[in-house]
Amino acid sequence: MAEQIVFTAGQAGERLDLFLTRQQPDLSRSHIQKIIAAGEVLVNGQVQKARYKLTAGEQVTFTLPDAVPVAILPEPIPLDILYEDHDIIVVNKARGMVVHPAAGVTSGTLVNALMAHCQDLSGINGELRPGIVHRLDKDTSGVMVAAKNDAAHIDLAEQIRNKTAHRVYWALVHGNIKEDGGVIHGAIGRNPRDRQKMAIVTLNGKPATTKFRVLERYGRYTLVECRLLTGRTHQIRVHMTHIGHPLVGDPKYGSGKSPFAIAGQALHSLTLTLVHPVTHEEMTFTAPLPADMQQILNTLRRQQNL
Repeated sequence: MAEQIVFTAGQAGERLDLFLTRQQPDLSRSHIQKIIAAGEVLVNGQVQKARYKLTAGEQVTFTLPDAVPVAILPEPIPLDILYEDHDIIVVNKARGMVVHPAAGVTSGTLVNALMAHCQDLSGINGELRPGIVHRLDKDTSGVMVAAKNDAAHIDLAEQIRNKTAHRVYWALVHGNIKEDGGVIHGAIGRNPRDRQKMAIVTLNGKPATTKFRVLERYGRYTLVECRLLTGRTHQIRVHMTHIGHPLVGDPKYGSGKSPFAIAGQALHSLTLTLVHPVTHEEMTFTAPLPADMQQILNTLRRQQNL
């Protein structure tokens, strides 16, 4: 049965679609507009259009449509497997690969590939995200672990939540970072001006901390190592942009323009250290840099030596 939620407008003059986008941050504005157009939103009991201007105190009844089951099928997509046993599988995710199915994406994901490779993935995250303990952005490459059973999943998720699993990233950013390193603090939440982006916010954000240190300087660019002390959506991308050094090639938080041949941000999950959920052995996995990012670094190093 579809769920109904009642909201009360707090200010006059706000568009109905914008009001609901703020109330339902997991839904895009275009999705909200489709729900309004379908007559599933009432203002004081009456159907209104997306552009309707609310009056303070009006009651908005929002009906969230029932989820439509999506068939997620195994696909024989090649995987770069770094390690595998009966409980976990560790892969080097390619840049451009989505981790799990979502709205509008039902094929070509890491989950589709894992389903074809493994007959036994944990089911804690539901039908769309079997085995997925943590995520990487579509255009972030590198090491990821997936769980093959629920016991392993619970253990790994707790390690990530308690920060006993350690993740190290390499990022190429714009500008010359003068400091040798630092710590970036800043609560991250939805950007109030663009719901498709995250931002450092003062209200309704989740605490986020990133440690970084400079590895190499190339004049107009800097290679940095980042360690996550929290795991927020787009954390490194948001934090580095906040200090004035957006990632090279980042289409969302940077200019998106890059003199280098790279599709997406120059961000790579280099290492992951964890304790095996069954053997309790500490293990570190390393994913080599993808060819496009390695080529950029080679070019910058040659230019430095001219």
